[in-house]
Amino acid sequence: MLYSLIAMAGGISSDATATQASANGGGSMLATFAPLLIMVVIFYFLLIRPQKKRDKETKNMLAAIKKGDKVATIGGIRGTVVSVKEGTVTLKVDDNVKIEFSKSAIAQVLNQSAGSAGSSKDSPKKEEKKAVEAKTEEVVYAPNSDGDKDDSNSEPDSLSE
Repeated sequence: MLYSLIAMAGGISSDATATQASANGGGSMLATFAPLLIMVVIFYFLLIRPQKKRDKETKNMLAAIKKGDKVATIGGIRGTVVSVKEGTVTLKVDDNVKIEFSKSAIAQVLNQSAGSAGSSKDSPKKEEKKAVEAKTEEVVYAPNSDGDKDDSNSEPDSLSE
């Protein structure tokens, strides 16, 4: 409607505008919807698919929670699982303190109980600890011209020789 008003004001006849519109848009329906289709595919691979994968991993993690697992809640409370019910988990957070949470409030399993933990769970932590120890051994402290340690490379007092 707006285009026809502009065409009338510009002196273009409505027959000419109708002919132009059918000539321009009639043949390339695919070209019109191709960008929209490409955007849908991009959104699927960048947003929808990764979210489904995360949801599946979370569902599997919550289904695998057992008594003795150490977990962290979405609120930051850490504790050991004392009992697992269908929709809730009871955590022991201190000697005489037990709190019941909804399973959906569990953010992550920190380390699993001895029965369900595999050797693959322990080896990355050991490798990481060895890597950190190796990095601390590689640090070299150079003295200044005064014979003192350089302030930019100074080490804590507990590590000094």
